[in-house]
This record gives sequence, structure tokens and C-alpha cells, in this order.
Amino acid sequence: MPRPISPYLKPNFYADALARGRHRDIVGGRWEETGRIQIALLREAGLHPHHHLLDIGCGSLRLGCKAAAYLDPGNYWGTDLSADLMATGHRSELADPARLNPDHLIQDDNFGFPGVPADIDYAIAFAVFTHLPLSHLHHALTQIHARFPALQQLLFTIFTAPDLASHRQPDGVVTHATRAPYHFAAQEVLDLTHATGFRAQLHATRLPRGQILCTAQRH
Repeated sequence: MPRPISPYLKPNFYADALARGRHRDIVGGRWEETGRIQIALLREAGLHPHHHLLDIGCGSLRLGCKAAAYLDPGNYWGTDLSADLMATGHRSELADPARLNPDHLIQDDNFGFPGVPADIDYAIAFAVFTHLPLSHLHHALTQIHARFPALQQLLFTIFTAPDLASHRQPDGVVTHATRAPYHFAAQEVLDLTHATGFRAQLHATRLPRGQILCTAQRH
């Protein structure tokens, strides 16, 4: 059987992990640290409680449990490949579940963002494109640009590397050119974001597991 492009696409991946109570672990671990970093990055980028946030690949609400408490009620939206993973996060991780309508957590397997309103101001995809080939980043950016005309800031993370098949990142994880976790050439990512209607900046600060932050705004 061919290797799936992402470990999250393995048969029964979510069912097996959730049955073992691993809803935090399967989104990358380092739960509290990474969630704090995510909300801090968004606030540094200008996110305020009145803004509408889309958390792409929200998983079990590592960011969502913090963002739903910070934003005005109704202003957080999340999408993920697994509805069961999001539902587990909603049951287990929210200090005040009433602040997040479960209908704002939307299963999405192709960056179509079904049901997400067009008035999204901020969007973040943290540790999403590290597990997908570059073609999926291109598709996602195209969709985001088309769907959210009011978008002020898009934040996403990637791994970068020299022109090598495999590369050990500063945080220790080994990334690859042709399988997950994926790395890309920095200029390749900048060119792609420009081609899909964004101007982008890569930031020097290394995030957990050696990820690089990219911030993008519509042209």
C-alpha cells in the first residue's frame, strides 16, 4: 500500500488515537506551550476580541480553547479533517463551552471552508502545511484568497531547508522533500504566496519543532 501524503490520512488514525485518549498528543504534543505561542502570535499580529478568527486545522482546540475565551462570543471558527477530534476538544478542553458554538467547528478535507462566513479577519494554519506537499499549500492559499475578502492577516507555519532530501531542523525533527514532515525552499514559499494574491514575510523566530512563521496579507 502506498504511503499516504500525511500521517493523518492513515486508515483509522483518528479513531485509534481518540480511543486511547490521545487527542492532545496527535496534534503534535507540547499542548500548553504551543497554544500559548499561537494566541500570542495572533495578538502580536493585531488580533482583538472583536475580530473574527479562522483556525485552519484546529484539531482538538489547542488554540481554540484560548481563542474562544479571548474573542467575543461567536467570533471563533475552526476547521479540521476530523469532526470527532474537534468534538473531543469541545467536550474536554473548553473552560466555558457556551462561548463556542459547536456549529462553528466544521469538517473540511479540501480547504473548501464550507459554512465559514466571508467576514473572517484573521486566519491561522499552525503545523498544517508541515504535513502536506507544496501543492496543497498552493490550493489552500488560493481558496483562502477567494473566500475571505476581508482577511487582514494570515499566519501559517512551514519547515524550510536547503536543497536536501532530508534535513534535521534546529529543534531536532527530521524533515523531507517528498514525505511528511515536509520542508520547502523559503523563496519557493514566498513566490507561491505572491502568485496566489498575497504578500508574505518569513520570520526568523523559530517555533516549536523548528517551524518557521509566515505572515501574509492580501495584495
